[in-house]
Amino acid sequence: MARGNKARSAPPADDFEEHILDIDVGDEMRSSFLEYAYSVIYSRALPDARDGLKPVQRRILYTMADMNLRPDRGHVKSARVVGEVMGRLHPHGDGAIYDALVRMVQPWSMRVPLVDGHGNFGSPDDPPAAMRYTECRLAPAAMPMTVSIDEETVDFRPNYDSRELEPSVLPSALPNLIVNGAAGIAVGMATNIAPHNLVEVVQALRHLISHPRATLEDLMRFVPGPDLPTGGKIVGLDGVRDAYESGRGSFKMRASARVESVSSRRKGIVVTELPYGVGPEKVIERVKVLVSSKKLQGIADVKDLTDRDKGLRLVIEVKNGFHPEAILEQLYRQTPMEDSFGINAVCLVDGQPRTLGLKEMLEVYLGHRYDVVRRRSTYRRGRAADELHLVEGLITAVMDIDEVIAVIRSSENAGEAKQRLMQVFDLSEVQAGHILDMPLRRLTKYSRLELETRRSQLQQTIADLDAVLADERLLRNVVSDELSEVAKAHGTPRRTVLLESAGAAVTSAVPLEVADDPCLVYLSSAGLLARTNDTEAPGTAGSRTKHDVVVAAVRTTARGQVGAVTTLGRVVKLDVLDLPSLPSTANAPHLQGGAPVSEFLSLEAGERVLTLSSFATDSPGLVLGTRAGVVKRVGIEYLANKDAWEVVRLGDADEVVGAVELRTGEEHLCFLTSDAQLLHFAADGVRAQGRAGGGVAGVRLASGQRVVFFGAVHPAEDAVVVTASGSSTALPGTEPGAVKVTRFEEYPAKGRATGGVRCHRFLRGEDTLVFAWAGPAPARAAAASGAPVDLPDATGRRDGSGTPGSQPIAAASGPVTVAG
Repeated sequence: MARGNKARSAPPADDFEEHILDIDVGDEMRSSFLEYAYSVIYSRALPDARDGLKPVQRRILYTMADMNLRPDRGHVKSARVVGEVMGRLHPHGDGAIYDALVRMVQPWSMRVPLVDGHGNFGSPDDPPAAMRYTECRLAPAAMPMTVSIDEETVDFRPNYDSRELEPSVLPSALPNLIVNGAAGIAVGMATNIAPHNLVEVVQALRHLISHPRATLEDLMRFVPGPDLPTGGKIVGLDGVRDAYESGRGSFKMRASARVESVSSRRKGIVVTELPYGVGPEKVIERVKVLVSSKKLQGIADVKDLTDRDKGLRLVIEVKNGFHPEAILEQLYRQTPMEDSFGINAVCLVDGQPRTLGLKEMLEVYLGHRYDVVRRRSTYRRGRAADELHLVEGLITAVMDIDEVIAVIRSSENAGEAKQRLMQVFDLSEVQAGHILDMPLRRLTKYSRLELETRRSQLQQTIADLDAVLADERLLRNVVSDELSEVAKAHGTPRRTVLLESAGAAVTSAVPLEVADDPCLVYLSSAGLLARTNDTEAPGTAGSRTKHDVVVAAVRTTARGQVGAVTTLGRVVKLDVLDLPSLPSTANAPHLQGGAPVSEFLSLEAGERVLTLSSFATDSPGLVLGTRAGVVKRVGIEYLANKDAWEVVRLGDADEVVGAVELRTGEEHLCFLTSDAQLLHFAADGVRAQGRAGGGVAGVRLASGQRVVFFGAVHPAEDAVVVTASGSSTALPGTEPGAVKVTRFEEYPAKGRATGGVRCHRFLRGEDTLVFAWAGPAPARAAAASGAPVDLPDATGRRDGSGTPGSQPIAAASGPVTVAG
């Protein structure tokens, strides 16, 4: 008989004991589901409001810091980091850990990446390579997240098997929750927080530190809206304000696109920035579906020319006979080139899920930083007090070293030596033990002077830390200064353009039958262009847009062309018909919106538009001033066979810092230099040159100095000078500086090519002008984000110092003056 068919006898029934428990299915499902929901909400999906991290992200950063994977060290294999995190701290699988690690590497996912990756970490459309093929280390911005974690600044808790300890929260000197945002789906709730600009968030935090009762409107002057990693445009700010107030709201994201000549006979739409979370493959697929279903006409081809050097470049070729602007509008409506972002700011506060507005998120973060600095100061004070105690014991021993040695040598053992040292020299047990543990050669080399100096240093350290712990104002100042340092080290300029309303943002299809009516073209300090049907400038009321200031305005016609004067000394033609048409500003207090210059002009890397030229034949001319102090006056000319041409020959490393189209020819040309020198002279002192000329000496510069501002001021106008001083070592755009406004009439005119007169006195820590402007009063100023900046009254002395500014100034302007 086969072995597999051998009969087996059943065990006796008495060998089994049945334990059957009757339970209610509803109760069991309810309790099990609640346990699962609790685990997802608190251990996986929602970030902590203090450091903005989910548990898996926190464990990754803590483990990498513990492995000493600093930015100045080499990369290690990602699989090694994932294995360490999974083996030590994270009770879930390696897939979830690696996914979180990859997201912290991708610059299109996080505004400030926290992990520096080496290898293929994917793209907006493609997944990353396996963890065995990629390498990683901490990014520079991750260092503030874990700084001083070993100084008892945060609480630790047991890991999943209680064999190790992990931090319940990171010290987080960087406001990660607001800067990088968060997204997660829990059970019965979800979170979706938009990324923001680090410099703007730090400015709002510092303002809240000094003004705890600041309103939401006050904070939105510093944080006017999200700053998405992929750039693009945000259309409509009402939803953003709702989200900042209640924690819930939505806004539209729109791709940045411009119409270009993609070939000698065909135009196309070039997309350079897509909405957050949208990849080019998704757009291409949607366009192909619409074209094949005949819902979208006029598209000849779609090419993805994205590379690492030029970044995103999606080219949509338009068939001849179709208007590119009309097709662009259809693309916005029917493809992911326009998408919505719903803010649902849910995060954990004191272990409980809460929906927070902007001010609440800032307050929770500041409360955490106050606690971290307080605990760090307490720890450092204790360490300093312990060292001071030992130093005082050493001073006592060094003062009578021979007797100390005699006591030790005459003792039977170490215990007796310790007791005798304590009795003879009145030392504590810790001091006596420290002396006995120290080799004799080290004890004898100490000098009393060195020890007393060290004692004084420790006493001063303890006094400083006691002052911080005792004075809440000093504690807040420490937090504010540390935030400023983080912004200087890791802050970057804003990427996302904020547009007030959809109507102002749309470059709508312009029919061919549009009349060639007179209009005005405006350029704002943030690089927004627009045209209005007004024939006169709106005056002082219109000199500032909703979140910006107007720096140039020219009179032209709807079918005409204007010239954009750039920092490289070029004039680039601009078709007025392509610009977004805004409502009349006659009865409006602000210009509503505009579109970025990059949508209409192809500029070189680092090239910016300074002003606009009307191509008016009766104009006195165009005057340019360069960084090296050169001034050139050139007649305005229109070259029909060229789209761009040079109007000044620049030297090596030189660039144009200011350009102005003269209105009467009676203006004075004004230079402001980095060492706070102001020079102005009559414009008729500069003779006109041809386009090939290199200009003449405008202002004499001291060694190592440069021109900060160049412009024109009419001597009969009520004009002012705005200056802001700061440190040349600070990151540009992060230091508010000391701001002063002075009347222009206080500065005497001098001859061309001279050194000018002092216009601002530097205080301690200041060595340069970080901003300067001169023009008609009243002056209006704006930050890099376009938010308005308050200026002091025009009461400053000619060579006086300024008063601390509220935030860095990026641009200034007076009442709109029209050229042409």
